[in-house]
Amino acid sequence: MDYLATVEQTNLPRMTASSRKVFEAISRIKISTLNALTQDTGLPTRTVQLALKRLIDLKLVNVRICLNDARRKFYCYSKSME
Repeated sequence: MDYLATVEQTNLPRMTASSRKVFEAISRIKISTLNALTQDTGLPTRTVQLALKRLIDLKLVNVRICLNDARRKFYCYSKSME
């Protein structure tokens, strides 16, 4: 599915700029860690955490736990959008 069509179908217009930036990064790379998203977006860690919380609440992002290290989380682009 085309990225622009996906953006139009979501609740992005009523989201904050930081949430939109994190969503765009995740939709581009599909799966990422908090540190990678922080580096990719250039936003502070706490800002990315809050943006991810909003995206998870909107069901635009899923969270996966790393099986090798349960302290690590992977944030995935939600398949329900496609």
